[in-house]
Amino acid sequence: MTSETLLPGQPLTLPLGPSPSLGAGLYIKDGRVRASLVGVPRYEGPTLTISPTVAISVVDGLPLPAGEEFTGVIRSQDVRATEKDKVRIGDCFRGGDVVKGIVISLGDARSYYITTARNDLGVIFATSEAGATMEPVSWQAMRCPRTGRIEKRKCAKP
Repeated sequence: MTSETLLPGQPLTLPLGPSPSLGAGLYIKDGRVRASLVGVPRYEGPTLTISPTVAISVVDGLPLPAGEEFTGVIRSQDVRATEKDKVRIGDCFRGGDVVKGIVISLGDARSYYITTARNDLGVIFATSEAGATMEPVSWQAMRCPRTGRIEKRKCAKP
């Protein structure tokens, strides 16, 4: 198995041997395991999951110079402080969301581990499928002002 970042729909090559159980961020289509999130595949016990990656482009409120962004990973156990086992990353974040988080550890050689497990951390800006800037309606949902459609997100408390 590769540790390269996968894009949604991209097939994942599994090692020979017994097939792992699939966790968050993976699905099977046409007999192939595919990613449903941008992220890095990893094992959580016998379960294979995708850890979504994020670009860290602001540090201490100051934007980093172009091309000097860092890479971060938000693990499912780091999304919220309670009910960690019920977290589905795809229901909390989507590609293109701007997320306020805190670096909790160095992670591996390529990325930092990020947490959003406080009320003031989470999605602060998101664009709907219709292209409009979404508005938070609760700590776990945002609404598109153009269509009125509700989308799940882990929202930061303003």
